[in-house]
Amino acid sequence: MTVAAPEPLSANPLRRIVTDLWTERSYDDRFPPGRKNFDLLRTRDFMRDPLRFLLTHYEEYGPIFSTRLFHMRDIFMLGPAANHFVTVSGTENFHWREGSFGDLVPLLGDGLLTIDDGYHDRARAIMMPAFHRERIEASVATMVGEADRALAGWQPGQVVDVYDWARNLAMRIAMRALFGLDPDDGDTGASAAHHFERALYWYGTDPWVRVLRGPRTPWRRLLESRKVLDRIVLGEIRQRRRNPDPERADILSLLIEAADEDGAQLSDMEVRDQAMTLLFAGHDTSTSTISFMLYELARNPHELAVLTEEQDEVLNGAAPSPEHLGGALPRLEMALDETLRLYPPAWIGPRRAMRTFEFGGYEVPAGAYVNYCSWASHRLADVFPEPEAFIPDRFARERKAALPKGAYVPFGGGQRICIGKRFGQTEVRTVATMILQRFRLELRPGRAMTIRQMPTLSPRGGLEMVVRERGFPV
Repeated sequence: MTVAAPEPLSANPLRRIVTDLWTERSYDDRFPPGRKNFDLLRTRDFMRDPLRFLLTHYEEYGPIFSTRLFHMRDIFMLGPAANHFVTVSGTENFHWREGSFGDLVPLLGDGLLTIDDGYHDRARAIMMPAFHRERIEASVATMVGEADRALAGWQPGQVVDVYDWARNLAMRIAMRALFGLDPDDGDTGASAAHHFERALYWYGTDPWVRVLRGPRTPWRRLLESRKVLDRIVLGEIRQRRRNPDPERADILSLLIEAADEDGAQLSDMEVRDQAMTLLFAGHDTSTSTISFMLYELARNPHELAVLTEEQDEVLNGAAPSPEHLGGALPRLEMALDETLRLYPPAWIGPRRAMRTFEFGGYEVPAGAYVNYCSWASHRLADVFPEPEAFIPDRFARERKAALPKGAYVPFGGGQRICIGKRFGQTEVRTVATMILQRFRLELRPGRAMTIRQMPTLSPRGGLEMVVRERGFPV
C-alpha cells in the first residue's frame, strides 16, 4: 500500500513562533483554566523544576489545565484517565509531528516519533518483525559481552561516573545490535557513535540556544554531524542491498529486508530515518534507567539485598540468559518498574490537537499544544501512595494488574507504545544484573543528585558512585 510521506517541516524558529501566535488568535479563549499571560518567571520556574510546577498546577486546577510557557499556551493533562485518553482512547484527536516531536526531524527525519496516520502505521507494521521476542533474545549475547568488557576495568574503591559509563556502553551495544557496526573499528562505527552524540547535544541546550542559527552554533554542529551520519548509514544500507547476507541479524539489516503484506519495502531513506529514531529512543533511555536504578538501590540497601539474593539463587554468578531475563528474576523486574515510575526517561508526551475535543468538562480547540506527563502522573499520591519512595513491591504482579488504566505509562500506550520497549528493558536488566553480580555501588557522601529534563530525564552532571566488592556466597 502506497502512503504519501508527510510534508517537510520548517526549521525556522521565528516562523514557528509567528504561526503559533497567529493560530492562537482563532481560539476565542477556549482553553481549560490556567494562567494565560506572558510571564518569563513562570517559564523559568517550569524549566528549573517542571515536576513541582506541574504537580502544583494539578493541585490547583485538576487533571487538565493550561499555562503559557515561552510564547505559547500549553495544555497539560495529568493522571490515569488523561494518560489513557491521550495514548489509547482519544488518539485520533492528536498528531505527534505538529507538536514538539517535530523538533526531532532535523536529526531523525521521518521516523516513528515524527510521523502520523497511515504513513506511521505502514512503517510500524513493516518494522514489527524486527522486534519479535526471538530477535531481542538474540541480542542478549551482545549485551552480555559488551557489559563484561566494560566492567573489566572496575576496581574496589574506584569512583565511576555511572551515567557516563552506561552511556558509552549503551552506544556500543547499539552500534553492534542495531547497526551491525564495530565500535572499535576506528572508522565507520566509531565515527557514527561520535557524530550521533555530537548532533544530540543540540537537544540538551537551553531553549534560547536552540533558536540560534549560523556558524559555530549547536544547530550548525547538528547539521554537520547529520551529514556524516547520513553518509555512513545510507552507505551501509546501499552496500547491504547490493550484497545481502542472510546471516546478519542486526536490526538495520532486518529493516532493509522487511516488507509489508504486499511485498513493499522501506526505501533507503526510510530505513535510515527509522534506524536513527531507534537509536535516539533507546540510547538515552537505557542509559538513564540503568543510572537511576543503581542510584535508588544504593539509597535503599534492603531492596538491594533482596534483589542480589534473588540473583545469587537463580544465577549463582552465571551470566544472565534470555530465559532468566524473561521472568525468572521477578525482584529485578519490580525494581525496574519502580525505577521507570520514578524516572520515566521520555517524561513528557507532546501532541498537537488536530480537532476540537472535550476532556474533564473542558473543550480543547483544534491546533492547541497538548501534553501528558508520565513523570508527574507517576507521582500522584492518590494513585501511588508515598510517591517519592522507592517501593518495588508496589509492582508485584497482583498490585500492578490492579492499577487503573493509564496509571503507569513509561513507554506510552496503545497502538503507538514504544516499539523498542522490549529491547530497552532487556538491555537494562542485562547490564544491571552484570553489575550487581560483581559489585556494590555506593553514593559519594555529600553529593546530591539533580535531574536534567532534556532530551530525556538523566542525572544532571553525571552520577559518580564508589565501587565496592560484593563477592558471592560459598
